[in-house]
Amino acid sequence: MANVKKENTDQTAVKTYSTAKPRVIVNRLSDSSVEIKIVVPWGDVEKVRKEVVDKLAQTVTVPGFRPGKAPKNVASAKIPKEKVQEEMLKIILTNEYTKAVKDNDIKPIINPKIHIEAFEEGTPLEFEAMTCEEPIVELGNYKDAIKKITAPSKIVLPGKDPSASSGQEKIPLDDVLKAALSATTTNIPHVLVEQETNRLLSQLLDEIKRLGVSLDQYLASRSKNSDQLRTEYEEKAKSDIKLEFMLRKIADTEKIVVEQKDIETALATIEDQNQRKEIAQNPYMLAGIIRQQKTLDFLSKL
Repeated sequence: MANVKKENTDQTAVKTYSTAKPRVIVNRLSDSSVEIKIVVPWGDVEKVRKEVVDKLAQTVTVPGFRPGKAPKNVASAKIPKEKVQEEMLKIILTNEYTKAVKDNDIKPIINPKIHIEAFEEGTPLEFEAMTCEEPIVELGNYKDAIKKITAPSKIVLPGKDPSASSGQEKIPLDDVLKAALSATTTNIPHVLVEQETNRLLSQLLDEIKRLGVSLDQYLASRSKNSDQLRTEYEEKAKSDIKLEFMLRKIADTEKIVVEQKDIETALATIEDQNQRKEIAQNPYMLAGIIRQQKTLDFLSKL
């Protein structure tokens, strides 16, 4: 009689634990930035890679064969590895980020900053997506802050009629906005500041290039180095962003809305028909501009 190997039924047998990383880890920071770490198993990566290769193989021209009719292995060999990787990453990063945002109820206000942490054939793809949600804005007593600088002066100057409207001169809008900002608290996402700083610097470089001046010449004319220039533009970016979100919060709080007639009136003031037609195709952008102007008008009348 053959010996039968007895299976181990000991309940105290050693257990094994998975050390695989979680597929998605979301870290919401105090400044409304959102850090999303994603790990894509190699099996999923390989599946997308094969789909990309199959698709690209249909576009490869192989002598002796009609387009898309060459043997798969022959066509695939002619596809640059870099092209396959570029298309594969484009699909995976977009799909995985979109799914993570949806599954975790994230409401990003900017496109993500992507950093690939690990990617080698046969191993999981690990990447980090940094984005942000709308920051929290605390308006404080912004109306009182504005009224302090817009209230008529009580001081009577020698030789002036006390009943004269000495305090009725118009306060510059910039001063009104500074007063409102002084009462407002906003923790701006660092990733948003970085993005806006880069945009402003890129805009500056374009202007310098049009003037035919090098960056070094520009910096020398202002007695600054590149680090000082970036710091200056970071402060400008922070200021611009704080102002934008403060105005948006005030508009929401005061229920400032844009009606269809407001849009039609604004379009009617544009003389160039082509420009008017182009702007009319993006009513949401125009409505945003009108709403902001209405908010500025509201503040200037406080």
